[in-house]
Amino acid sequence: MSDLPLIQADHAVTSPAPTAPSRGGRGRRLRLLSRTDRVVITLMVVVPLLLVVALVWLPALATVALSGTDWDGIGPLGDIDWVGARNYSDVINIYPPFVPAMQNNLLWLAALFVVATPFGMFLAVLLDKEIRGSRFYQTALYLPVVLSLALIGFVWQLIYSRDQGLLNAVLGSQTDWYGDPNVNIWAVLVAAGWRHVGYIMLLYLAGLKGVDPSLREAASVDGASETSTFFRVVFPVLRPINIIVLVVTVIESLRAFDLVWVINKGRNGLELISALVTQNVVGEASRIGFGSALATIMLAVSLVFITIYLAVVMRENRR
Repeated sequence: MSDLPLIQADHAVTSPAPTAPSRGGRGRRLRLLSRTDRVVITLMVVVPLLLVVALVWLPALATVALSGTDWDGIGPLGDIDWVGARNYSDVINIYPPFVPAMQNNLLWLAALFVVATPFGMFLAVLLDKEIRGSRFYQTALYLPVVLSLALIGFVWQLIYSRDQGLLNAVLGSQTDWYGDPNVNIWAVLVAAGWRHVGYIMLLYLAGLKGVDPSLREAASVDGASETSTFFRVVFPVLRPINIIVLVVTVIESLRAFDLVWVINKGRNGLELISALVTQNVVGEASRIGFGSALATIMLAVSLVFITIYLAVVMRENRR
């Protein structure tokens, strides 16, 4: 018995103490990668970064810089005159299409957000129930999303045509749905909403597939109706999807361009900020500085919503 403490003490001395992870562990793991692996990883990081900088950030910064000039795109860069905020003042005060364009963009946003988005969510809830033929309905509803807005404009022309359109044939009227400035914006919003519904339906359907079924089962046991279960249990769980849908809807309303440009180049009641930018930058006017000011205004509005989205996402990641 007298030797037991000695053995325990000797064991305590000889047993290795736990060591903290070595800072060089990560370096050793990197050294295990072959040269080819390191080259591939570097290219996978550097190439997309260069493309984003070259195709997104540099043009955006150049647009902001040119918005303070009166450059017409013809003379050399050395002859550019700096005019400060004059272009912004002219856009707001003496450019008649600007106010209608802002109103139409806001109307576009409201129509997509209030009508098309809830309808897309409603369709996603129905298709999530695995009804008969749900795969067919998903494909049919998503099909407009893969079409460009320009092509959608041509498709709806078959419906809206004054002489041979389906809508006038059904109503027995001779309304020029694309030419009448009192109704053409609403006709275009129907066509744009048709495409937007499929996009929103797909986003919410993907989110609903990821909801834990036990949440619905617990709500059902408590006696909650399907409507109450969705709005009080399921919808809060879809918060990340809701944020994405909000950002997508805002961006879709701001970058709306193809449809109105195909119809009448963004004139006669279909003025949009994106169309005005195109008219001034690549149109007959060739006012690069003035068009850049319009583009910068649109960029600033987009950044507000994108910043809100990133702030919410970062806050969620910290939890």
